[in-house]
Amino acid sequence: MLRLCFFISLMCLVRSDTGETCPSFTRLSFHSAVVGTGLQVKLMLYTRRDPTCAQVINSTSLGNLNVTKRTTFIIHGFRPTGSPPVWIGDLVEGLLSVEDMNVVVVDWNRGATTILYNSAADKTRKVATVLKKFIDHLLIKGASLDDIYMIGVSLGAHISGFVGEEYNGKLGRITALGYKEPLGNIDFYPNGGLDQPGCPKTIFGGMQYFKCDHQKSVYLYLSSLRENCTVTAYPCDSYRDYRNGKCVSCGTPQKESCPLLGYYADNWKDYLTEKDPPMTKAYFDTAEEKPFCIYHYFVDIITWNKNIRRGSITIKLKDKGGNTTESKIDHEPATFQKYHQVSLLARFSRDLDKVAAISLVFSTGSVVGPRYKLRILRMKLRSLAHPERPQLCRYDLVLMENVETVFQPILCPKLQL
Repeated sequence: MLRLCFFISLMCLVRSDTGETCPSFTRLSFHSAVVGTGLQVKLMLYTRRDPTCAQVINSTSLGNLNVTKRTTFIIHGFRPTGSPPVWIGDLVEGLLSVEDMNVVVVDWNRGATTILYNSAADKTRKVATVLKKFIDHLLIKGASLDDIYMIGVSLGAHISGFVGEEYNGKLGRITALGYKEPLGNIDFYPNGGLDQPGCPKTIFGGMQYFKCDHQKSVYLYLSSLRENCTVTAYPCDSYRDYRNGKCVSCGTPQKESCPLLGYYADNWKDYLTEKDPPMTKAYFDTAEEKPFCIYHYFVDIITWNKNIRRGSITIKLKDKGGNTTESKIDHEPATFQKYHQVSLLARFSRDLDKVAAISLVFSTGSVVGPRYKLRILRMKLRSLAHPERPQLCRYDLVLMENVETVFQPILCPKLQL
C-alpha cells in the first residue's frame, strides 16, 4: 500500500442525452460560511461513459460505477467562502484521460463551508464514516481495496487518512495534498515545501498570499496528468543537500529511476520491489508557471586562482534558434579553490536540445569593494535529464565579476567524466 503526500472548473449545469440536468457541486455563499452549515455528503460519479455529467450515487445506488475498475475519490477541504473548488473539473477530466476508472467527487461543502476552521475539522471524522460505509458496499459488490485510491486536499487529506485508518492501512493508495510534516511512504517537497514560485511574497498579494502556496500542490498534481512534461523528484535528507547536487544519483544509468511527482509516483521501482517501503522525502524545484518542469544540469568548474574565491554563478544557455534559458545558482556561496572541481546544480525552466552558446556571470554579492576575477581552467556542462547528450566544455576562461562572458562550447573529450 502506497501513501503519497506533497507540498499544494466547476462542473457546470449541462444536459445529458436523456435530457436530465446534471448534478453540480454544491455552491454556497459567504453568508452560509458566517452562519455555519450542517454536514451533508454528496457523492458524484464521473466515468468515461459520461465524463462531464455526474451521477449522484450512494450505498444503495451505484449508477454506472464498475467495481472491477479503480475507484478514485476526490475530497476537497475547508471552504471559508462556500464557493466550489475551481480545480475539481480539471482533476476529474485529467484522471479520466489517463485511465478508465470511476472518479467519485466527495462534495461535503455543506459542512466544510464555515469561517471557523475547527468547525469544519470537527466534521472530517463523520465524512470518513460515510465513505467507509460506501466502500464497504463496494467491497460486497466485488471491488478490491487495492483499487481504492483517495486524493485528499487540505482537510480532505485528513479525511483520506481517517478512511485509511479504518482499513488498517490496506487501501490501495492515498495522495494527501497540503500537509507539511512527513507521514507517507514518500513525501514530496516542491521548492523545499515553503514559499512557491509565482505566489505573492507579501500580504499585499491579497487572498492569494494566504492560499496560493497551499493550492499549488493541486496544480502540481494536475501537471502530472498532462503529457507536456514530467516532474522528477529526488530522494534526499534535506532541501539544501538537493540544491547542492548531493541527491541526484537516482537519475544516472547506474541507479534506479527517480520518483515522479503526482499520478505516476507509484511507478517508482524502489517501491514496486518492497512489500513495506520506508518513508522517504523527495525534493524538487518548479518553474513559476505551467507546465512547472525544471531541467537539471551539472556545471563542473575547475579554477586556477591562487586565492580562494566565494560567490555565485549565473549561467545562460542559447540554441541556434535564439531560444534562451537561465539559471542563477545563488542559494549559498560556492567556494572555488585552485585545481579543485566544484559541481553546481543548475536548474532551467526550458530544455534546449542543442546548446549553441553559453554565458557565465560570477558575483561575490559585494556592493562595494574590489571587483574580482574568476580564472577557470575548465567548465563542463552535463544534462541530468538527458545523460545521453554530449557533454559540453570550455577551457581557459577569465570571468570579470558581474560581467557576462559569452562563448561557444565544444564537445568534451569522451574519456572525461
